[in-house]
Amino acid sequence: MNFLLTLAYDGTNYCGFQVQPNGRSVAAAFQDGLEAVLGTRPDIKGCSRTDAGVHALGFRLNFHTDTRIPPAKLPLALNQHLPPDIRVLDAQVVPEDFHARYAAHTKTYLYRIHNHPIDSPFDAAYYTRVPKRLDEAKMQRAAQQFVGRHDFLALCAAGSSAAAHGDTVRTITDCHVTRKGDEVDIEVTADGYLYNMVRILAGTLCEAGAGRLDPAEIPAILASRDRSRAGPTLPAKGLFLKCVEYGAAPSQPPSAAAPPEGEPRT
Repeated sequence: MNFLLTLAYDGTNYCGFQVQPNGRSVAAAFQDGLEAVLGTRPDIKGCSRTDAGVHALGFRLNFHTDTRIPPAKLPLALNQHLPPDIRVLDAQVVPEDFHARYAAHTKTYLYRIHNHPIDSPFDAAYYTRVPKRLDEAKMQRAAQQFVGRHDFLALCAAGSSAAAHGDTVRTITDCHVTRKGDEVDIEVTADGYLYNMVRILAGTLCEAGAGRLDPAEIPAILASRDRSRAGPTLPAKGLFLKCVEYGAAPSQPPSAAAPPEGEPRT
């Protein structure tokens, strides 16, 4: 069977989702838990490759395995064997050819900003602090300039394989800024992203909010394809993969909705 799982994780102590030779990854930690439950270590397909320090609220991955554990019980079984900063929220059976990355139509990222001179003692690991008061109306006007199909090379960090191949056109379907007290949230939904694209986009919006960039300049910045004209790359700790949307919601065939009862392998 092909299982599609939804995960939430705190990326603080990981080198990213994908297995890396130089540090602990979310994927490796998850596969350790998977092996403890299933007795095997199936290949997993993640919806994205989040970078070091980036968090997730709704990461999706799939893997193939033969197990008698019902999908409804799989999250509970796995969470017993995962570190406390990784949790499985949901599991379902999907068609055999479903791929969590290639089937995704859009991904939504959230960037959190604490707009205050003083850090919060409770959640400083999950936002970037900007001490100067930001004008969220200017940020919103700038955000709207990013919506549409554009060449986003100006928002791409060096070392991007996509940029090396000239593949820098993406479609942003929504980009908006909201404020609640001292918390400013930036949400971006797109069909794909370049290396550090959301963090650079967020940094550019902060430049607009601080009055150092006219929102009307955004189209010219994109047209220039010049990274130096966009804003700074904000830290990874404020970035969350919020959700992944598929064109047709992955559904379970009736026969797979309730497989035979079985005990988790522990």
